[in-house]
Amino acid sequence: MPTTTANDLRVIPIRYGGSRPYEADEDPVDHYAASGAFQLLGGNVTVSEPRFPEERRSADASDNLGIIGGVIADLVAEGRRAGERILVVGGDCGHVPGVVSGLQQAHGPAARIGLVWFDAHGDFNTPRTTLSGMLGGMPVAVVAGLAWPNWRELAKLPAPMPTDRIVMVDVRNLDAPEETLIRATDIVIAAPAPGFPGEDLQAAIDALAARCDYLYLHIDSDILDERYVPNHGTKEPNGPSMEQVLAAVDTVMDTGKVIAFALVSVWGNGEGGDVALRSGVELLRGSMERWQRHGTVAPA
Repeated sequence: MPTTTANDLRVIPIRYGGSRPYEADEDPVDHYAASGAFQLLGGNVTVSEPRFPEERRSADASDNLGIIGGVIADLVAEGRRAGERILVVGGDCGHVPGVVSGLQQAHGPAARIGLVWFDAHGDFNTPRTTLSGMLGGMPVAVVAGLAWPNWRELAKLPAPMPTDRIVMVDVRNLDAPEETLIRATDIVIAAPAPGFPGEDLQAAIDALAARCDYLYLHIDSDILDERYVPNHGTKEPNGPSMEQVLAAVDTVMDTGKVIAFALVSVWGNGEGGDVALRSGVELLRGSMERWQRHGTVAPA
């Protein structure tokens, strides 16, 4: 049996929506810190906060996402090289290419890294499939090498992620062209809980873990039913409960292969911001408790 790694944690708080700095009332990070969630693994905690290099800011929004992604990537890589688990909080789904990039930098482009994507949306659109034009609906396609090569390259992502290393959980609201594209790849869509559409989660995660050395678990808070995140810009009805999402998190953490975990798109502003912050803290603490319980092991 591989030896369990230390419980040291690198926290990467992203105080940006895309490349735009948070306004004070949007920011959930201090609420997470005050909850004690960062200490739940029981090891040393190092906090490394990315800063957008304003002298490099471009008129092109996709370039800016790549630039902030490159900063995030370097911090993720630094943490992994130090043997730390990676926790990303704050930010949004547009920062995912940077996290994957940092894992690749640390472990090498040949490392078998898998992505478990908890979200009400696939974020797998390309400029040819999108109905809205939103860059926030495209980062997984960027990670897979299907869109915005400038974004991927500026994020220092050496190699696109093969689609058979991606499991999407829930994604209950997909644009029709986006769903067609996903179904044309090797991505698996799994149900967050019994009774929801999708393949069996346990089977999907077991198969992914067997193919991968390491897993990155990413959660957009809008996977939760809208009552938990009433101020979320892309909230969706008919979603799983907090208990169901945490049970799904437990299934992923049970693999022992999660080296990076992100909770993004929790906003403190607007009507219902207090509800969203409470949900974010509960989801983060519950996930960290499960990560501590199951641990992380090195690949065989």
